[in-house]
Parts: sequence; C-alpha cells; structure tokens
Amino acid sequence: MTDPPPYSLSASISRSSTSATYAGSRAEARLRSLVADSDSSTSALSTPSTTSTASTFLPPYTQSREQIVDAPSFNRDEPRTIPSITTNLRRLRMTAASDASNQTSSETRERIEMERDEPRRGMPQERVANDRLRREAGLVGLSAAEAKLRVLELKREAQAAADLKRPSAEGMFKKACATDLLFLMDTTGSMGSYIDAAKDQVKRIMQDLTEAFYEDAEVRIAVVGYKDHGDQPNIQFIDFTTDVDKVRSFIDKLRATGGGDTPEDVLGGIQKAINASWKNQTRCVVHIADAPPHGNILHRLSEDADDYYEMGTEPHKLSYKPLLKKMIGLNLNYALLQINCLTDTMVFKFLREYAAASADCKLLKTNHHYNEALQAVSGPRSSTLGGTGSAKGNLLFEEAQLGTTYSALRHLVVRSVTNSASRTAIRMSESSSRTDEKGGYKNALSSQLDAIGEDEDGEINEKHGLSKREPLLEDVEKQWGRPEWFQDKLVVEGFSPDTVVHRSGTLNDMMAQDDNIRLSVMELTVTKRQLPFAQGALRLAYCAKTAHSTSPYVVKSFKRDGKRLAHLAEDMRCQALCKAFALEFNALTGNKYAIDFIVTTCLKGKTGSGTNYVSLEPFIEGQYVKYNNNCSYVNEEKLDDEVEFNEAAQAFSHFTYERSWGSFLVCDLQGVGHVLTDPAIHTLDPERFKLADTNLGKDGFKFFFATHVCNHICRELLLKSKASTLVSENPEFREWWPTMDNTVCCSNKLCGKILCAGSANKSDRFPGCNWCDICWPQLDATKERLICVAPGTDHDFEVSRFYYESQGKIPPRKCPEHQERDETVARTAVMGGNFFGRLRSATKKSSISGKAW
Repeated sequence: MTDPPPYSLSASISRSSTSATYAGSRAEARLRSLVADSDSSTSALSTPSTTSTASTFLPPYTQSREQIVDAPSFNRDEPRTIPSITTNLRRLRMTAASDASNQTSSETRERIEMERDEPRRGMPQERVANDRLRREAGLVGLSAAEAKLRVLELKREAQAAADLKRPSAEGMFKKACATDLLFLMDTTGSMGSYIDAAKDQVKRIMQDLTEAFYEDAEVRIAVVGYKDHGDQPNIQFIDFTTDVDKVRSFIDKLRATGGGDTPEDVLGGIQKAINASWKNQTRCVVHIADAPPHGNILHRLSEDADDYYEMGTEPHKLSYKPLLKKMIGLNLNYALLQINCLTDTMVFKFLREYAAASADCKLLKTNHHYNEALQAVSGPRSSTLGGTGSAKGNLLFEEAQLGTTYSALRHLVVRSVTNSASRTAIRMSESSSRTDEKGGYKNALSSQLDAIGEDEDGEINEKHGLSKREPLLEDVEKQWGRPEWFQDKLVVEGFSPDTVVHRSGTLNDMMAQDDNIRLSVMELTVTKRQLPFAQGALRLAYCAKTAHSTSPYVVKSFKRDGKRLAHLAEDMRCQALCKAFALEFNALTGNKYAIDFIVTTCLKGKTGSGTNYVSLEPFIEGQYVKYNNNCSYVNEEKLDDEVEFNEAAQAFSHFTYERSWGSFLVCDLQGVGHVLTDPAIHTLDPERFKLADTNLGKDGFKFFFATHVCNHICRELLLKSKASTLVSENPEFREWWPTMDNTVCCSNKLCGKILCAGSANKSDRFPGCNWCDICWPQLDATKERLICVAPGTDHDFEVSRFYYESQGKIPPRKCPEHQERDETVARTAVMGGNFFGRLRSATKKSSISGKAW
C-alpha cells in the first residue's frame, strides 16, 4: 500500500469533502508526512517547489540552517502514537536553536535552556510548545491571546469590585446643603436703606437658596441687629427659623436709630450670633456694616471718634480674638458686605484669625491692609488671598463689595452660602476619615465625601495619621535628566486607553457603553523617586520616568489599601471619555480654548516586582489651577490671562451634560494651562463608572447647577439645560449636534495629546501613526541596531526603543523578516489545530486507518 500524497493546506478544508473516511485518510497522510518530514532530509523544508506540507507550517530558512536527522521507522501493523503538530514544531525549533547555539550569545543560550526546562517544572507539554513558538517568533512580551486574557481578567475584577456595592450618594446633597444663615446687621441711624433692602430681599434670598438646593435641603435664617452701648435695645435677635415671613416681620420692626460715636457694638452682636442655635452643617454669617467695633486695634479712627478707644474698656469687656476662635470652632463661614473703608482694619484683624485656622480668605484689593493680608495668609497652613481659588474643605472668609446701594445684596448672599456648602461637603469627608481610620466601615456618605477633597497639591494633615515630624513630601529640585536620581525600579503591566483616532461616532459609542472605550495592554519599565512630592486626599504622587523617554511622568499610588486595578482602569476610562468630550467641544468652539486631558495608564507590578496598583501620567509643569470640583465649588477669581479659559472650563462642564442629554457631567476640572487632569464624571445611570468615588450621580448634577451661571460660551453653544431641568418631567436639550471630522491624538499611548491632523508628524517607518512635536524627535533619538537571535548567520536590524515603549511593547529579538515568517508558523499551527479539533469532534466514533483517536 502506497502512502497518500502529501496533505495540502490550501485544499485542506473543502466544502465538497464530506466523507469522514476520506477526511480521515487525508488527515492520517498529513500526520505521517509531518513525522517523516521532521526527521528527513532538509530538502522537504527548504525547497520552495516541493509540495511538502512542512513548508506550509514552517517557512523555509536558508540551507545552512537545516540539519539532517535519521528518520524513524514504523511498523504499520503495530499501534503507534502520532506526535501532535505542536510537538513536531517544538522539536524542529528546539533542534534548530540547539544547532545554532554556538553562533548566539550566552544570554540567548541561557534563555533557550530555560525554556527547554519549562516542562520539568510541571507545565503542560502543549503549553510549553505554544509558548516556545511565541517566544521564538520574537514576541517576548504578551501575545494577543494573553492581552485578551488580561482584558477579561480586568472585567472580572471590575465586576467583583462592583459586587461589593459602592455606597450610594443619595442624601449627600441634602445633608451638605442644609444651611443656617445668620444676618449680622448694624441697625444704627446710617443703615436705614440697608435694613429696608434686607427686609425686601430676605424672602427672595430664601427663595433663591431653596431653588438652588432644589427644595431638597433645609434653610434656616436668623437675624442679629446691634447698635451701640447707649442705645435701647442694644441687641435685637430672632433665632433660626424656616418661616421666612416671621423673619421678614422681625426685620420690619428694626429701626435705624442711635449710634452716637463712629464705632458700634460689633463685638456684642458677634457674641449674640455665637449663642444662636446652630444646627445644620453649612453655617454662614453675613455681616452688613458701615462702622468698625470699638477699640483702637480694630480701626484707624482718632481717639476723639471712639468713646471706648482702649481695647477691652467696653461695658461687656469683650475681646475680638476669643470671639473669633469660637466662630472658627463652630465652623462659621464669615462674609462682610463692605459699604465703606471704615471697616478695613476690622476685617483685616478678623482675617488674620481665620487665616491662622487655614481658612480660604478673600480680601478686596481696595482694602488698605491688602498687602499686609498677603503676608498673613502666606504660611504653610494658610490658603490663598483671592488667588487661584481653592476647593478644599477650609472655612470661607471673604470681604465683598456691597457699595452704597443694596442691588448686589441678594447675589452676594446666595453666592456666599453656596460656596460655603461646597466646603461643608469636604469638611464632612475629613471628619469621617478620622473616625474610620481604625478599620471600621465608613457610612454610606463618607466614602463619597472623601473623594471631593481629592486635590493633587493638598497638604499633609493629621487626619491620615501622619506625623508632623515625618518628612513624607520631598521638596527638592526635580532632576529629570539624571537617570540615577530615580531610585525605585518598577516592572509593570496594565492598560492604556486607545484614543489615537476620534471619529464622528466615537463619543456616542463611548457614552453608550464602557466597553466601547477601548483599551491597549501595556508592558513598561518605570523608575521613580522613593518619596512623593505631592498628595491629595486619596493618592500620593511621585516623580517618575520611563526607560526610553525623556518626557517627565508622575506615578500615583493609593494611600490606603482596598483599591484594585479595576478602580484605576475606571479612572482611565473616565479621562478617555473626557478627552472625547473635549475634542467635540474644541471643534464646536473653533479650537479657541483647546481643552485637553492627559492620558492615564493604569498598571500593576508583575510577579515578584513588589509593586502595587499605580497609575502613570505625564507631568505638567506650571501653576496648578482648580476651576471647579465635583460639588458646588466654582472658581470665580480673575485669573489674569486665564479669565476666558476659566469661563470655558465652566461651559465645558455644562456642555458635557447637554451633549449627553443629561446622562453625564464632567467636572472637578483642574490642571496647568489648558491641559487638565483628574476629572470626575457624574452619571445618571448608577451602573456607569460605579467604582469611582467621585461619581455622585444625580446629586452631582445638583451640586453643579446649584452654583453654575451660564456665560457667553454656554449661549454660543446653544445650551438649553439649567437647574430646573433636573426636576422637570420634560427636560429640554439641544436637539442636534453637527458631525465633526476625524481628529487624531499622538500615537504615543502614554502621551495622547490632541493634534491637528494636518500638522501631525508622520513617517513611512510607522504607518498610521501621528506624533506630537515632543514625541517625534524621540523616535530617532532611541534608534538602535540589534542582532537577530534567529538561528543562522548573524545579522542586525534597526529598532526605535521609544516606539515600542510608546505602544507598551517590548522590542523584538528578531528582525522583521523572521518575525513575519514565525508569525506565519504560529498562525498556521493554530489553523491546523482548529481543523483537527473540528475533525475530531465530527468523528468521535470513527477511526483513521482503523485506529481510534
């Protein structure tokens, strides 16, 4: 009986060959041919004209690389075991590698021997063979199958984290915005018009606050009216109540009389305010006055103008410092509505006490003590003086211009209260952090509040149990150009968002489903400093650098355990979605504001590297500005050249809500210049971004619109949504959005900078890639010539290490020609294996040549 002709792969799967017997005979012939060819003369492997199937599975190498071995003989009457395809391929590759070992480096020989010993460590034979094929094909890093496996593992981890049930944010807005508002008013003779204004506007102020808080939070009002010591009554008071008509009736009974000398009994009024029945979380004192307190320390008047010129000589013997400390202890936010400059010294002295307690202090530049105030708030525990704004949980101390009319009263009061409510939410989170550090579970509200204080330039404080003496933050000059400056080496793998090309439907796809925010698997080597240079409420930030890039990076790690790679991946997807929103916003505004978001890569240490979950992102140099946060804070400061961009940032948040038809709202905007980082997304669907602590859901929408005032950019974009939209049964949105052209981002997956397609750098060496001006020169700067490790004559090939790092890949060990050949081997082996698997399942009870499978 003669052997059947060799099996041809191109004709292997014929739709007309339905006979199992016929297919079995062809398969047997194919296997016999493989066994014979693997041990016979090299002509079957190297001659292109032959019909041997071995050349289909293994590309022909040069004649010098082949080795002749004796062919084994088989007795067809005796049972025999036919080696699998992968086993034969493994034998062939091992033989070739062994024969060429004298021509390869010692490192290559050690690698080959290590791989050959893998079966001895208990690994399945088939897995070893497949792994060898992959590695010898030059794919030293993760294979496509392994990359898919990593994505599946990430999905399972995300689901496991989601099953832990993130505490609901429901009720957070109501609790944080519950407000006690006290009007502290001078009621002497010169204040008649302002008393009338307060009486006329108190009802509207209450209405505005109720609407701002969507009738969801309690607002109570109290009033303290004070005169001078010789007046009767000296102090008039109504305690906190929700009955606005009762308050209005009380103000109506106030009479602008008395006064005598210029100063008034301000300290007596403050004492009465402190003793009011404060209850709610947000507490505000709005002070309306045109005269200072008694005492030469608190004004610049002459001795003749003050009956109690020496401090402490008033009948009640009160001093301002103890009173201010009590106000701070009660968490009272203070706002003086200035009428004239007589109160300048008083407010400056008050400011110094609040600044010492780390309050956010705002003083009018027209104040005579403004320059002195700059010195007062420059300490390490103090915040800005009307500077770039703060979204921390500090108390609010501000001086605002009321002027000689009362037209601004209502607006100033509402703004002060809503800003105070934002800080209240953050303070509540700090309080809950202190009580939960011992290992107890946080309540449903506290974990949400924790995330509001996530501010990357935050201070070290006692709430995290950190010692003041321990120098946890380093303050040294950054030496990005010195590799030895970075002390810790991290070998990591993880994911980065695939945001290279943004098509017309990309944003809609991303909004529809999280899985449409595509991920790329990354393998990297990163070096970083041992000590962080900054921290927020949740994470620490370290200076870092990748192996083959000159660009500076930041590694961020969690302060506390419990976070997984899935949490970082969700933050990464969040920033990718924000970048998609920014691309459309920029297109609609003619790229006038050029908003961009940095790309975050989420990583975890490989086995044995000792690295926990971290994120990697570009370092951005410059003045860090917070434009808004994920509750009610809005930066209203005049930021020199950034005034219009501040407006653009607020309009962008509004745009994301409108563009998503009320499904998403991007906020917590912060960064350097037009490059933003660490945003938050509130979602209507509780299943979207549900691992993010910063996602406050519908309450997040309420926080934003409680303080948002539409500007000219909102109007130019024809945005229709507003605060009433949140409670409307028929919300109104812009119905049509123009289709945008395809846009691109830098192909460096660690950069991802938004580019103009026409000005992007391109090269035929990297087809389909677009590079920014920073990444482009690094491609050539890291070019090297490597020796191909394929068996045979030594030859070299060129690689750009920066290119492979930018794609999260390890540079290949073989030249492109041998990579292509070996990839063909792997693909063909998979095809053959699938064919025989299907054949086996179709002929379970059949046999080939009488032998059962």
